[in-house]
Amino acid sequence: MSDDELVHRRVFDAPRELVWRCLTEPAELARFWGPAGMSTPIDGIVVELRPGGRFETLMVGEHGDHRMVATFTEVVPPGRLAWVEPATGMHTTGTLDDLGDGRTAVVIHQRHVPEAMRTPRARDGFLTSLDKLGDHLAHLVQGDRS
Repeated sequence: MSDDELVHRRVFDAPRELVWRCLTEPAELARFWGPAGMSTPIDGIVVELRPGGRFETLMVGEHGDHRMVATFTEVVPPGRLAWVEPATGMHTTGTLDDLGDGRTAVVIHQRHVPEAMRTPRARDGFLTSLDKLGDHLAHLVQGDRS
């Protein structure tokens, strides 16, 4: 792995199809996308779920807004999703592995990560977005059991 790569791994107590839905549907993305302290309104999300399709999010926070604009390079439901951000050249690939027991392992591999996004603070912020996804998935799974 090179200096401009990051890999994040997380196991979620949720089936792979549900994790996929949360990562690809605007209504679900609006519930968790972005680090703690930021929100992503549904009207700021574009998901054209196909290779060459747009993937855009507008994260809003008290310290300013951040728009992510990307193009999907791979869409292989429900196991692999990848995009590139033309402004930075960053490539993100998410792999979802069904662990066979109702849990899903997610590996997010980012290449050509800009230096500002590799700082400890930025990396910690990214991890809070995975925490938010975990909380959202737990809520959805609990709802399924009610």
